[in-house]
Amino acid sequence: MAVWALGINHTTAPLDMRGRFAFAIDQIAPTLIGLRQALTSNSMRHPGVETAILSTCNRTEIYCAADAPALDHTLDWLAHSGGVSPTLLRSHSYTLENDLVARHAFRVASGLDSMVLGEAQILGQMKNAVRAAETAGVLGTTLNQLFQRSFAVAKEVRSSTEIGAHSISMAAAAVRLASQLFEDLSQIKVLFVGAGEMIELVSTHFAARHPKQITIANRTLERGEKLASQFSANTMRLADLPEHLHEYDAVISCTASTLPIIGLGAVESALKKRKRRPIFMVDLAVPRDIEAEVKDLRDVYLYTVDDLAHVVRTGQAQRQAAVEQAEVIIDHGVQSFMHWLDQRSPQGGSVSLIQQINAQTDEWRALEIARARKLLARGEDIDTVLEALSRGITQKMLHGTMAELHKGDAEQRAQTADTVQRLFLRKER
Repeated sequence: MAVWALGINHTTAPLDMRGRFAFAIDQIAPTLIGLRQALTSNSMRHPGVETAILSTCNRTEIYCAADAPALDHTLDWLAHSGGVSPTLLRSHSYTLENDLVARHAFRVASGLDSMVLGEAQILGQMKNAVRAAETAGVLGTTLNQLFQRSFAVAKEVRSSTEIGAHSISMAAAAVRLASQLFEDLSQIKVLFVGAGEMIELVSTHFAARHPKQITIANRTLERGEKLASQFSANTMRLADLPEHLHEYDAVISCTASTLPIIGLGAVESALKKRKRRPIFMVDLAVPRDIEAEVKDLRDVYLYTVDDLAHVVRTGQAQRQAAVEQAEVIIDHGVQSFMHWLDQRSPQGGSVSLIQQINAQTDEWRALEIARARKLLARGEDIDTVLEALSRGITQKMLHGTMAELHKGDAEQRAQTADTVQRLFLRKER
């Protein structure tokens, strides 16, 4: 099996480029089916291809496995889905094969490839990606093994090293930046737009600073109320946001919308009503929730996920020793996965040979059982039949070995004898 991956992330592509290739979790399954159909078309000839897509605010990655790699076809498909040329996508993407795929997946799962070194949220996102691929019926044995080993490596990294001990999460970074603008966070009103996992994380951090008011605005009011109940917060329908935007000192947004939901005009109107009092805004969504032009307004302090990356990188030198320890664990995991993959290869492994041996022994066993049943039907003594059955199976299994022991020159017979001793005369049980 060939394993390959294609991706873009926060180190290779700008925010707006990443936004073109962001897939909401409910889009993953149908997207995977479309990808598999594209890769298994007659012109491409990659039957039985396995696929999975990991899509977060920092990365979109496609993982595939098949009899032969199809990196160019995968890149063409992704470029088309994002509405850009393959040449442009190639300049912002990375492609990996086999052991490099395993190493990358293990590093991602362990938080070594994240904006926030050692952050744990990516592990849950990878598990969601696996579940989506399973739901679509496109995961397959090889990719499932790759991801399950990724989770095991990540668990060992987190339990054996201090990779996440000093990390600053995006949520904590947002609170830190807000503290630089407002002297006392307990005197501000905070609006959270969305009710997903990231908003829950950020709102938890802000709630710990006891702001004057917390409001959750969400398209589905019921989901917003569920999150609001955790912090005794207010709720608001997303449609009412423009009317009330001016009431809030801090706005943190992270939705799955494909288009901005807070436009330049709405923010300009809010600033006038606030009499130019500043607004702190954080856009954690990819694609953007807040129009990029908002950042140019004089009294707005707008930060994106890429901006927050500069904050969370502080203290990375302290974690270098933990990174080195993690890389050792990952190296071992890569070697183990590649050994497993090699074992499944008819060219380099033993799976095909084992299958042939099992088929042959099943055939011999069936022949001898059929012969024993005939003898019993003729009234032969059962002990005699069992003796004949065991002798017949033994002779069939040893016939080839005995023949090889008498073939070739003295050196070849000695090598055969050594192999036979290791196979049949081992002391341990």
